[in-house]
Amino acid sequence: MIFDLNLHPHPFYLIENGYKDVEMRLNTPIRREIQVGDIIRFTNRESGQSILRKVVAIKSFKNFIDLYNSYPKSRLGYLDKEEANYRDMNEYYSNEDIEKYGVIAFEIEK
Repeated sequence: MIFDLNLHPHPFYLIENGYKDVEMRLNTPIRREIQVGDIIRFTNRESGQSILRKVVAIKSFKNFIDLYNSYPKSRLGYLDKEEANYRDMNEYYSNEDIEKYGVIAFEIEK
């Protein structure tokens, strides 16, 4: 199956160019339908450009703290000089939603 996820331009660029191979989201019911082997169509919110990536692994976590502690920051899209901070995800998700749904990591092919 093909699932659609929208991205801001910077994370889109990181996935498109192979710098990021873990996409982090809330573990909502629709996202729980995604399985290993499925395809995610990532669409750049600004340009409308899309790329396809195959899901190679899926991991669920209670929160972004646990997720961030499970991956090297480079896989999450951070450069060597950047600090990886789970609080960055609060730009997208409320603490209430994180507690309600938990979070999910989609490992994708580069």
